Amino acid sequence: MAPARGPVGRITRGTTHTNRLRRVDRWIATRTELRRLADPLVVDLGYGASGVTALELHARLARTRPDVEVLGLEIDPERVERARGQLAEVQAGGTAFAPDARVDFARGGFEVPLPHGRAAGIIRAMNVLRQYDETDVAAAWSQMAGRLAPDGLLVEGTCDERGRVCAWIAVGPDALPRTLTLSLRLEELHSPLVAAERLPKALIHRNVPGEGVHRFLAALDAEWERAAGLGAFGPRQRWVAAVDAVAAQDWPVRERRRARLGEITVAWDAVAPG
Repeated sequence: MAPARGPVGRITRGTTHTNRLRRVDRWIATRTELRRLADPLVVDLGYGASGVTALELHARLARTRPDVEVLGLEIDPERVERARGQLAEVQAGGTAFAPDARVDFARGGFEVPLPHGRAAGIIRAMNVLRQYDETDVAAAWSQMAGRLAPDGLLVEGTCDERGRVCAWIAVGPDALPRTLTLSLRLEELHSPLVAAERLPKALIHRNVPGEGVHRFLAALDAEWERAAGLGAFGPRQRWVAAVDAVAAQDWPVRERRRARLGEITVAWDAVAPG
């Protein structure tokens, strides 16, 4: 990682697409942490070549917290200027986003510079650590989590270019991971194993025999195949049955009501690297 002076981290590829992060945004919008924040400041860390993901994040979270603020952070100063130009268009009323959206952009990395000594309620860092080594992950989590409010949450993960295959880890202010969530577009899902190539950096190299995440994906895939007959009623029914069957095997599945959205969340201890 870069020295502590200046933004910490490396410039990412900058791949950005409209609605790419809709699945993780939808998940964040339901968090108890968001509803209870005394200071609803949310950071979009490493938003990429366009500020659209920060604007979308604000629009989605404002339905839960109308007073939410979103700060987009990027290391590349040219990206910051480009995003500020996009924001000016929004404020002028020339886009579908609310002109009064409480969004701003600034230069920053894993150190998460915030104004006036504020702490972040939520930090979303998607597709940021993918280019790093697995050994860099704990330090990055620690640095980002250190900028969270005591009741805050770090959401770090990866998704494909269209946002149809997503995986993220929820990390607490203590920098300890809590859960792993997979979120898949069911209408075109052939196998849950497609998530393997989009696992967060902490897990992507651990999808090998003997590791918890490998056992979890194998169990989920086996139950997806076993529920194939329910496909006649639609992929949602098939997925819900697979999630219920995995939970019945004593996998610590959380938030089972969200299975209908193509999600499955499991406690970190079950998939943590061995």
